[in-house]
Amino acid sequence: MAKVLAPKLALARWVGALSRLQGGGATSAPGRVLMRLEPGAIGALGARLPRGSVLVSATNGKTTTAAMAAGIFERYGLRLVHNQAGANMAGGIATTLLAAARPRGGIAGEMGLFEVDELWLATLVDQLHPRAILLANLFRDQLDRYGELDTIAESWHEAVSSSTARLVLNADDPQVADLGREQSGAVYFGVDDDSLAMPGMAHAADAKHCRRCGAPYVFDAIYLGHLGRYHCASCGQARPAASVTGSHVTLEGVRSASFRLRTPVGEADVRLSLPGLYNVYNALAAAALASALDVPLVDIVAGLAGARAAFGRAESVTLSVNGAGGPATAGSSRELRILLVKNPAGANEVLRTLALEPGEHDLLAILNDNIADGRDVSWIWDVDFELLAGRIRRITCSGTRAPELALRLKYAGLDTGRIRVQSDIERALREASADRAGGDAPLYALPTYTAMLSLRELLVARGEASSAWS
Repeated sequence: MAKVLAPKLALARWVGALSRLQGGGATSAPGRVLMRLEPGAIGALGARLPRGSVLVSATNGKTTTAAMAAGIFERYGLRLVHNQAGANMAGGIATTLLAAARPRGGIAGEMGLFEVDELWLATLVDQLHPRAILLANLFRDQLDRYGELDTIAESWHEAVSSSTARLVLNADDPQVADLGREQSGAVYFGVDDDSLAMPGMAHAADAKHCRRCGAPYVFDAIYLGHLGRYHCASCGQARPAASVTGSHVTLEGVRSASFRLRTPVGEADVRLSLPGLYNVYNALAAAALASALDVPLVDIVAGLAGARAAFGRAESVTLSVNGAGGPATAGSSRELRILLVKNPAGANEVLRTLALEPGEHDLLAILNDNIADGRDVSWIWDVDFELLAGRIRRITCSGTRAPELALRLKYAGLDTGRIRVQSDIERALREASADRAGGDAPLYALPTYTAMLSLRELLVARGEASSAWS
């Protein structure tokens, strides 16, 4: 097989080199070419990994969770083949395996760690036969592409039912937890800290009904969206017991968070250089995956302590305020923090995190409706902008649907004198960063997915950020 595959690998690599010469990231195109030349390439190359593969999927946080898991496994001493650029469909994973493939059936790594798009999970489970599958959450996202949550939940159920992989599941998400009820050996993780409980379920919450009998769940504590402690008063189904938990959680604005980690082999304090309860959940997911693969607690804690923001996810960049790029000088720079928002649950958590920061805020909100964002942007009406409306000094709305976003903010109660609309992202960034009436306060960028990529491309071109593909 290796001899037959070799010329196809060479041709696909040539496509990647050509793509890079033309300025592309080459994260998916070579893999798509390889799959056309050899439909079984992912399975063939994955079989070369002596420690097999693990898959990570979720609606929110899979890139950061996979990055945290990578830090843990590398601390443990494992050499990984990891799609760290975030290309998480079959083409991206094929490209990652292609880059690691070596002559005579070799591969540059011991274990595959692959972030996987929700709709591609079943296909990649069939091809890679993973040893473990981490499923972290299911939130309403891109309805025009994914459909309702039940569509993905059923697809995931079919994928895990036909697999021998060990499941690592979020106990706090009812639809995810259900996937392990008929599977032996599932590892559950969750939050165990009622000081974080919200007073009620958010308007944007999903998974409100029991999948066994259809009755409404009773939520004893809600931590994030529909994540929390729950039970069904009709049939008795309840949140499963979690063996990996986070308690004594402290959220420190947009910069950090800490918690007490409990695993089957012990407890330890963890401090993250990442903000928000959502990143505590990401850390618990990564810790549970590592625990399921028998990684020592000391390596789990060290790996999490070293975790840094994945590009566009709580990433901090120093802006040159005059927009010229290059090294910033005293008085000419400003901090930009990029906080990806792509659906109601994720956006609400970003707003809750920003609300922990004192004073008024300057925001650059970028709403796109490209295919990767979802054409339907009505989800912004389920985002609780009211939470921060009284704390915004200035917000610049940009992107392909900037006027709609400005309208939503007006209905949230924000004074229209504080709202600017500038659809061009480059001009919006320049104008927002130059407005220094807020003193040395950071500028917070809240972009949707393709807007985040465009913003980062602009920052890379200005010399203010490094490429995600390098």
